[in-house]
Amino acid sequence: MRIAVGSDEKTGLTDNVIKYLRDRGHAVEIIGALRAGDEKLWPYVGYTVAQRVLSGECDTGIAFCWTGTGVSIAANKVPGARAALCWDDATARGARLWDDANILALSLRATSPAVAEEIIKAWLSPLDQQRDAEDLRGIQLLADLEQSAALRRTTQGGD
Repeated sequence: MRIAVGSDEKTGLTDNVIKYLRDRGHAVEIIGALRAGDEKLWPYVGYTVAQRVLSGECDTGIAFCWTGTGVSIAANKVPGARAALCWDDATARGARLWDDANILALSLRATSPAVAEEIIKAWLSPLDQQRDAEDLRGIQLLADLEQSAALRRTTQGGD
């Protein structure tokens, strides 16, 4: 799997996550403070991770900032991005199953390396449950809202 990993700060946590992913055979594209000469600010990091996922260059993305909130907000500015700030494996699993999330946001401040590994394992695991009719209806409603917002931007001349 090809995974975009970005952060506004290079830390022991980000190093650990990159190693964890590579040790499991994933191709990792690094973004932001993790790559020499790249823009480091959190809006760039979140948005760029989301662009890589939505363009199909990467299968999923992981974005870090101090709280995780900033990169998730920035990622969600990309049409079709569904970034989820997760603090445990159950939240990550639910975000994938019920919300069809495609970008994982993590807090540099509040996430330990061990918890990050648990979260990422859940995030990357095949869905162990089938989505029921209500799950699918919610995901479709979200897609309809996204399309409606995009249509409004187009007809109002904005982007």
